[in-house]
Order: sequence, then C-alpha cells, then structure tokens
Amino acid sequence: MKYTAAQIGKMIRETRKNLGVTQRSLALTSGTGLRFIIDLEKGKDTCEIGKALTILNTLGIRMTLTPPAGIAQPSAAEQ
Repeated sequence: MKYTAAQIGKMIRETRKNLGVTQRSLALTSGTGLRFIIDLEKGKDTCEIGKALTILNTLGIRMTLTPPAGIAQPSAAEQ
C-alpha cells in the first residue's frame, strides 16, 4: 500500500491520542522537538525520515517495506 505523508501523520496522531500521550511528552520521549511532532502529524512532506522513523518506533507503529518483484531483499547482515 502506498501512504501519503498526510495519512502517516494521521496514523501517528490517532495512535498517540489513543495511547494518551501528549505531543510534548512524545517529543521528549523520542528525542525530537514539539514543532517536529506538530509538523509530522499535519503531514508535512519535508519531515526528516530518521526522526519520523523514531516516532513510529516510539509509538509501536510497524512499517513493512517490500522491494519490487524480482529484486532480492537485503540479508540480515546488510540491515
């Protein structure tokens, strides 16, 4: 499935709220800033991917990446 920045932001916001976590506490827990959390939840296209992945991991959101058919997946040693 292809996700937009807005859809990912919405999932992050809904998950955070369902967990009873504030934007401020999520920023502190994940080592990011409050402004970053706000922008990410709004679906800002230019949010830094490393920080976004940190937020996803902090909230327990899992993402699966699958290469195109015929392309070998990297071995565990390469990951």
